[in-house]
Amino acid sequence: MPRVLVADPIAEAGINRLREHADVDVELRQSPAALVERIEKYDALIVRSETRVDAKVIMAGTRLKVIGRAGAGVDNIDVEAATRAGVLVVNAPSGNTIAAAEHTMAMMLALARHIPQADQAVKGGRWERSRFLGTELREKVLGIVGLGSIGREVAHRAQAFGMRVIATDPVLSEERASQLNVRLMPFDQLMAEADLVSLHVPLTRETHHLIDSRALAMAKPGLRLINVARGGIVDETALRSALRDGHVAGAALDVFEQEPPGENPLLSLPQVITTPHLGASTEEAQISVALEITDQVIAVLDGGLPRFALNAPVALPEAMAFLRPFIPVAEGIGRFFAQAGRQPATRLQVDYVGEIATYDCSVLTAALLTAFLSRFSAERVNPVNARAVAAAHGITVVEQRAAHPTEFANLISLQAAGEHGSTRVGGTLLLNEPHIVQFNDFRIDLVPQGTFLMSWHADRPGVIGAIGTLLGQRNINIASMQVGRDRPRGDAVMILSVDDPVPESIQAEIRRIPGMADVLTVTL
Repeated sequence: MPRVLVADPIAEAGINRLREHADVDVELRQSPAALVERIEKYDALIVRSETRVDAKVIMAGTRLKVIGRAGAGVDNIDVEAATRAGVLVVNAPSGNTIAAAEHTMAMMLALARHIPQADQAVKGGRWERSRFLGTELREKVLGIVGLGSIGREVAHRAQAFGMRVIATDPVLSEERASQLNVRLMPFDQLMAEADLVSLHVPLTRETHHLIDSRALAMAKPGLRLINVARGGIVDETALRSALRDGHVAGAALDVFEQEPPGENPLLSLPQVITTPHLGASTEEAQISVALEITDQVIAVLDGGLPRFALNAPVALPEAMAFLRPFIPVAEGIGRFFAQAGRQPATRLQVDYVGEIATYDCSVLTAALLTAFLSRFSAERVNPVNARAVAAAHGITVVEQRAAHPTEFANLISLQAAGEHGSTRVGGTLLLNEPHIVQFNDFRIDLVPQGTFLMSWHADRPGVIGAIGTLLGQRNINIASMQVGRDRPRGDAVMILSVDDPVPESIQAEIRRIPGMADVLTVTL
């Protein structure tokens, strides 16, 4: 039987299931040196967040087939080293969905009815009924930022309380939102209309300090904010100011930028209720996570495929030899569309043209979807579950292949259709380097790496010069320039490679140039 080492505590139900399929040793709180010395005896390793699985551990684990993380985050596992060693890394991202959704509702109710403050008052000998006048959830507007698996469960429960639910989610289609009885809208509009806002997005470059002074200034007076997602999504200094001046009525926080939060000024405000990162802390969630991770480890040891592999191969080795150089092309297309597409998609069609079409290209489609969805989805997206995440967002994915080449020997093309039109992005491999060569009706040529300023403008003299002059005056250095147009003096798109991101204030100045339609920064 295979041997499994459990290095961090997991629920006993998971241990018992493992023992039906493998010899299991539970060794907790090992030193790094002890783990390196011990790991060579095992086919699988299961950890939570306490044990660090670095390259030394992986290299010493010569028998390792799979590393299981009982939870979602894998910051403590060197996934790249595992990939190089041919070791699968799997996690358990969905086991705590219900726990997190229920904790969100608990925080919402506690915030609306001042339950922690009232509890402290009664225990302190004070009977202050008038001080703790609450508000009902019924008929209130709940704004959900991020309608992934947890956000959808929160919406379902909020509707049972009679709340009206609105949401913002860049990849969820209006059709899917309608099925959930949720009205989609832009983030700014949501902040202006919601009585309560609940956050359910991952912490990324785009979502860091998403709730800042600007967002809070747009909010309806008396807003109540709930964050059971990730610390860092909320600018805590801006939130403190909004709470002190009364524009925000209260906040319920399970997570902080620094944990434990220490001398965080928010802790001294009576309008703030807090918990110590308890979103996934239920007996049921711990059991669910343990069973989810042990079932995947068992599947891998039995020669099957796990549900949530972060680095699983999805093509035969001989096919991967040809397809591997095209993975950066597919990823570049996905990241480019995620930022430049500017509208939700209900249907993604990926076309493969040329010799590439003679292979099973599912590995490339998975790479494209992963790069696209990872910028928006609260779930951890990987090549194994990318299609399932797309389906959960109401996105249909179609893959087509045609072996007859066009002007390129091989071309990957994404046609994204939504309720407000379609977007096309094409890419290929030139001199073994990924290139984006098509955007809608425009011919372009850019390597998907670095920071770019994209502008849509009228093709007429002076517009490009005005943009360059303004950037020069603002000390923004241009490294290269691509310009495409549909016809002379028609519509044009320009892509400037810049050394640094262009601040929104400078983008606003560019939009005021006569002939400009829009401008945005794209990071690839």
